[in-house]
This record gives sequence, structure tokens and C-alpha cells, in this order.
Amino acid sequence: MHSLHWLDYVVLGGYLAILVVVCLRVARRSPTADDLFLAGRSLGVGVVGLSLFASNISSTTLIGLPGAAWQSGIAVANYEWMAALVLVFSALFVVPRLLRARVTTIPQWLERRFDARLRKYLSAVTVFLSIMLDTAGSLYAGALVLLLFFPSLSLAPTIAVIALLAGLYTAAGGLRAVAYTDVLQTIVLLAGSLLLTVMVFGEFDYSWAAVKAALPPEQLSLIRPLDDPQLPWLGTLIGLPVLGFYYWTMNQYVSQRLLGARNQATAGRGAMLAAALKLLPLFIMVLPGAMAAALFTDLERADMVFPTLIAEYAPVGVAGLILAGLLAAIMSSVDSALNSSSTLISVDFIAPRKPDWDAQAMARTGRGITLLLMLVAAVWAPMIDRFPGLFAYLQQGFAYVTPPLVAVFLLGSFSHWLSARAALRTVITGHVVSSLCFVASQAGWINLHFTIVAGLLLGFSLVAACLWHRVEGGVAALQRDEAVAAEIRAGLQGLPKDVLAAAIALVALTAALVWCFR
Repeated sequence: MHSLHWLDYVVLGGYLAILVVVCLRVARRSPTADDLFLAGRSLGVGVVGLSLFASNISSTTLIGLPGAAWQSGIAVANYEWMAALVLVFSALFVVPRLLRARVTTIPQWLERRFDARLRKYLSAVTVFLSIMLDTAGSLYAGALVLLLFFPSLSLAPTIAVIALLAGLYTAAGGLRAVAYTDVLQTIVLLAGSLLLTVMVFGEFDYSWAAVKAALPPEQLSLIRPLDDPQLPWLGTLIGLPVLGFYYWTMNQYVSQRLLGARNQATAGRGAMLAAALKLLPLFIMVLPGAMAAALFTDLERADMVFPTLIAEYAPVGVAGLILAGLLAAIMSSVDSALNSSSTLISVDFIAPRKPDWDAQAMARTGRGITLLLMLVAAVWAPMIDRFPGLFAYLQQGFAYVTPPLVAVFLLGSFSHWLSARAALRTVITGHVVSSLCFVASQAGWINLHFTIVAGLLLGFSLVAACLWHRVEGGVAALQRDEAVAAEIRAGLQGLPKDVLAAAIALVALTAALVWCFR
């Protein structure tokens, strides 16, 4: 069992001290509701981009990506480069509409386009996914690593302490505290991951030829056969864009940073920065996990790859920095999910019932909700230990829930004809079918990879929307608010040329990356 040196404790303590100082400075004044939920719409390019990256590269990613790569190769990195493409698409075609509409939550857009029922439906589903998957998964993953270095700890109390720390500073400072601490955490996270990568690569004498000789060719390929049990190429093509679009566009947990940007140009540039950073995990998280397959052959479960790499290869001081990076990832993902869920509940469920609710009362309620959600996630997180793998737990949950929502959001954003009633019937029909598919999959009646199922469920939901539209007589049903029609027609209007150029460059770079590791 690896024990930490006193220098590692110094590094960890220094990180936590800096984090506390940043939180106190940001939260010195009592935040208003706009500060709590959208940082006063004042976030700059660097904060938006780094915070987007940090909120996504969570402890579940640090644990899940190397574990999946150790188990089946680097194809798991497809989630990362696909996210870069989805971010580019969202920055060009979706985020400008949301910013011009001045919405606080993504579900508010659905209410403007359809009605309040769709708003509350999406909001409820998003809160559920954020707490039960994102937050609980991050708490569980972080506890796994800490237990390796502090074996006297136990799972549930460790989760509780992590949740309490993240919940308190999120409730105190809101999105501004979350975003600015994310900047710090991104720097620590990238530095720690890069150092670990260099050390693991050193076990192969820094020779890519040695890595290729030590691993089967399929372990180093992003494009896998159709019958591949981990990530077939068809799932990459039709399923990952669905999961990515929900996560980067519809998920308040992530998109809240874009909504809190100063303006459209800032949001676009921040999204491009985050998209560029999303190409890094292949090199600093996935490849180390794949190389670990040649170094460790007797691990009990894949989720132990990352903590074992730290224990075996991180020298004195560096282990503390990497663990600080892990804590950064935990805090970043937990604070993001808690703040976004609090925003959704406050703005989409409570505020409509209290039209005279003042900003300070909303802020106080938001803090209370944050702490309550923290408790729920902490209670559920230990249950994840009963599932076969953390990454599969997360991705399968999104694969069966999100396609109907993505279908309705896309149709509502880019077309005029879908009515509110048809949209609601579409998501309900889609979720009934997805529930049946999940049951059939667990029973062994359906043997399709969940990414393929996600793509098929999106196709089914689009067809269902057309059928419900015809059942209602095919009447065009654009909402009463003409501003919505203007948003749909706006397209790329007002988009800075540098954002467009960066988008083209990122698409080309991503294509080159996939070609090199095909």
C-alpha cells in the first residue's frame, strides 16, 4: 500500500488553502440570484473555457477513462474528440440563440418554444441525471482514490466529507465561485495528469514503438469493429453525437457557463477553448490507461487503474500534486452539478409559483437546495460500488434517457412546425420505448451496444414527432412569441470571424487526430 510523503501532504494542504482563499474572496459579498446562478453574466473567455473543461473532466473521467482504456483500448477517447465537435456545433448554431433569448436555464428556452410542461419535464430529468449520475459518480470516484492512500478511511464517510466541502462553497458563492475555482482546478488537473503521463511513458523509455510493441494493435485504435463490445464504430457515428449534444448543449450542469458569458463572442471563444482542451484527454488520460494494460495485469477492477498508477509511479511531491488534481476534478464536477440543479429547481419550479419572490430570497432558497441535493448525492454515491464499472454506469444512464429530449430540442430549435402537444407526446413516447429497451437489454433480449441504442432511439423519437404532428392535423405551431421565430431564423448572425476560423481549425485538427489513431 502506497503511503504519502510529508511533501505530498504539504502540496495537498497548499492546494486546499488556495482553494479556500479563492472561495472566500469570490463569496465575500452575498451573491444575488443572478450572481448565484449565472455569475452576473460576467464570465470572460478564459473562465468560460477552462470552467467548461474542468466541469467535464471530473473525477469520474480521471477514473473512468484510464480504466476503460486499460480494459479495452483507446476507443474510449472517442467520447472526448466527439465532444470537441459537438462544442463547435453548439457554439455556432445553438448558444447564440440562447444568449440572445437571455434565458437563465436551458428549459426556459423550451418553454418559450413550446410550453411550461416541456420546461419542467426537461428540468426534472436534468436534475435527476446531474445528481444521480454526475454528482454521485464524482463523489464515488474520488473516494476510491483517497481510500487507496488512506486505507483507514471507509467509503461512505469519505464521500460525505467531499460532498460537504463542495456543497458549502457552492452554496456560499454560486456560479462565480464555481467558475473561478474551476480555473484553478483545471490548471492543477492538467499539470497532474501530464506529469503522470510522462512518468508512465517513461516505463517504455519514451518510445512510441515500444508502446506499440507491448500492446495489441486494436488497443491503440479509435475505430473499432461493428461487433466490438466496448465501442463499435456505428455507436461512435450515431450514438456519441446524441450523448454529446445533450451533455454540452442541454445539460444545465455544463451550459450554465456559456449562459453566464459576457456576450455571444465571449461564449463562442470560450467554447472553442474548451473544445481544444477536449483533444488532450486522449494523450494525458486515455493513453496512460492503455499503457497500464502492459504494466498491470492482475487488477481486480478497471476503476483501480488510475489510483494504482499514482501509487506505483508518482514520486514524492508529485503524488500530492496529482491527488490535488483529483480533488480539483471532484470539486469541479460536484460544484457544477449542485449549482446547476439548484438553479433549475429555483428558477423552473419555485419562481413561477412566487412571482413576488425577491432576489435575496431566491438566493437563500438556492443555497438551501444546493445543500439538500448534496445530501442526496452523498447518500446514493456508495451504491455505485454495486455496479460493474463507473464509466459504463454513467454512459448507459445518459444513453437511454437523453435521445427523446435531444430530438425535441433539435426540432424546436431548427424548425417551426412542431407543436407543444406533439413535443410532449414525443418525449413521453420516447421515454416509454427507451425504458422498454433498457429492460430488454438487462434481460438479455437485446444485444446492442448502448451507443447504437442511443442513435436508434433518437431516430425513433424524430419519427414519433412527425407522426404526432400528423395526428394533430399537421398544423404549423410556432409559439406565440415572435422573438422565438427570430431566434430560429438568426443562424450565424453576429458570430465573430475568429470563432468561425477556430471552429474550422478544430474540425480539421480533430479529423487529423482520428486519422492518425484510426
